[in-house]
Amino acid sequence: MYTFVKLGGSVITDKAGREAPDRPVIARLAAELAAARRASPGLRLILGHGSGSFGHHYAARYGVHRGLAPGSDYTGFALTAAAALRLNRIVVDTLLEAGVPALALQPSAALQAAGGRIAAWETGPIAEALDRGLAPVVHGDVAFDRLQGSAIISTEALLAHLALATPLRPARIVLVGEAAVYTADPRVNPGAERVPLITAANLDTVLRGAGGSHAVDVTGGMRSKLELMWRLIEALPDLEVRLIGPDPGNLAAVLAGEPVDVGTTIRLR
Repeated sequence: MYTFVKLGGSVITDKAGREAPDRPVIARLAAELAAARRASPGLRLILGHGSGSFGHHYAARYGVHRGLAPGSDYTGFALTAAAALRLNRIVVDTLLEAGVPALALQPSAALQAAGGRIAAWETGPIAEALDRGLAPVVHGDVAFDRLQGSAIISTEALLAHLALATPLRPARIVLVGEAAVYTADPRVNPGAERVPLITAANLDTVLRGAGGSHAVDVTGGMRSKLELMWRLIEALPDLEVRLIGPDPGNLAAVLAGEPVDVGTTIRLR
């Protein structure tokens, strides 16, 4: 079985800035991933990351996520892709420096969308990379879209496709981003409480309190991510999803299976 890890764009960049990578956080998370691989040599990781203050700025400016009409200027499409790749290069180089054999695999080079959703994606190289002991790295990216011209495919959508449409079924998904899911937005409501566990019993209540992102994000906010993860859990009942913040040691502890009381766990029951 596989473990999918997503490093959120709000974690590895300052999303309120402009192409502002948080290199110390990226380096620390890379070191924790390397330590997890050393501790568990059989750990098979598929890594993904958001675009943060890199790709989202251009996508929003040029409306790539809404679709580009026939005959449109696709320069914004290219600028968005290039920005996402610049961040990807930073992430992958940092992983390699930490000892993780990371291999960048650009989704838009092998993926086609229809109506903003993945219609086809050649994922063979991801499986080949895993068979050779590498850690494939994908990222939120642009896509040519059969129906609307262009689209943005989020990292979560990429991981969901791998989980549901390929043999690369994950036993767990770890999303490193917000510290947890809360009963309300903790930035504006000091009484908001962490939700340590989401199951079918409290899902509807949690979704009502989930909000959007707090910076430019063309892939949706917390609610859309929760809804997507829940659809995965319904399809893969044994799947466990962990949402954690980037505090030191969190990622390493979760990957090691330590019973740490951080973040939010999502499972069927």
